[in-house]
Amino acid sequence: MKILKSIFKSRDRPQNHIGDSIGGGRYFSFGRAWSGKSVTERTALQTTAVYACVRIISETVASLPLHVYEYTESGKEKVYEHPLYRLLHDIPNPEMNSFILREVMMMHLLLWGNSYSQIIRNGRGEVIALYPLLPDKMTVDRAADGRLYYTYTSDKQGTIVFGKDDILHIVGLGFDGLIGHSPIAMAKNAVGLSIAAEEYGSSFFSNSGTPSGVLEHPGVLKEPEKVRAAWNAAYGGSGNAHRVAVLEENMHFNPISINPHEAQFLETRKFQVNEICRIFRVPPHMIADLDKSSFNNIEHQSLEFVTNTIRPWLVRIEQSIFQQLLSEEEQKKIFVKFNVDGLLRGAFQSRMSGYAIGIQNGFMSPNDVRELEDMNLIPDELGGNRYLCNGNMIDIGSAGKNYVE
Repeated sequence: MKILKSIFKSRDRPQNHIGDSIGGGRYFSFGRAWSGKSVTERTALQTTAVYACVRIISETVASLPLHVYEYTESGKEKVYEHPLYRLLHDIPNPEMNSFILREVMMMHLLLWGNSYSQIIRNGRGEVIALYPLLPDKMTVDRAADGRLYYTYTSDKQGTIVFGKDDILHIVGLGFDGLIGHSPIAMAKNAVGLSIAAEEYGSSFFSNSGTPSGVLEHPGVLKEPEKVRAAWNAAYGGSGNAHRVAVLEENMHFNPISINPHEAQFLETRKFQVNEICRIFRVPPHMIADLDKSSFNNIEHQSLEFVTNTIRPWLVRIEQSIFQQLLSEEEQKKIFVKFNVDGLLRGAFQSRMSGYAIGIQNGFMSPNDVRELEDMNLIPDELGGNRYLCNGNMIDIGSAGKNYVE
């Protein structure tokens, strides 16, 4: 509990503190879109396409192994004794595991464009815990001395000011490199149109799937509001569909013949799914839109998802951890890296053909292959670590010498 209490301990406010946060008017803010719908990170997440894109990217990044490496004379090797290994790979704090922390961090990046986590250190300056903080409660300011300060507004603890060394800040796409902009806020009109189309469809079916209309009366009604309320109560909604209407006093009902097809309702909804996929750079087939997918191109689209969508996020996270969680002395020999080999695997036959080429040409050993396939290694005495090559291959300078008399 001491660690939890230290998260929100009070700190002195910096002197000559600048009131305006970095970015100022350059922020892309949430709010009302051109469609008239209010778009926030939470209302956007209620759109199935946004939820699916955020979920698949967050879960993919969270599920990848994250290791600490040390430079060696022969290249690099994993370091299991470093304090960061347990935090990044297993348990970042007593309340959550590594998967949950990275999933939350990615969700914050995808919705707000920034991820903030408080860094807890021991007396030697080593990182012993990481706690995620809500981006919408954080502002980044610069003091007169040029240093950055992070101001967090807690519902229970009030305002807390953190120094730069106390926050792991992963920055999304932005203008100045110090603050990221929310993808949802930047594309709120596209998300707002999707919300409007979904609400339109829900309203259409809540009205029994029939268009609205006009009640005509030959005379003058003294209380038209009561007539409208009585009509809606008797015939409005899907529960009152197909009921027989009784009209008195020569009253007529004239439906307004605008149907979803004429308004291109379905086409709009499909297009907005592609628009949202375009925002997050997610192939549509990964959120169950298979209109333009086939057996021949899905595997390539999945590989492109790793290289073009996931990899930039991984590099962003790796370099932020390297810069903010490792000391200058450690940065000379230690680094962190995600392992994406599992995501880049092709079909079984393609993998086996590639492994065979690697072993036959001497740049892979049987144990290299077995490690990639999560199989137990072959002992050295059985040749598991031997590098072999095709015996028919000769140096190009010796080609043809056997035929010279």
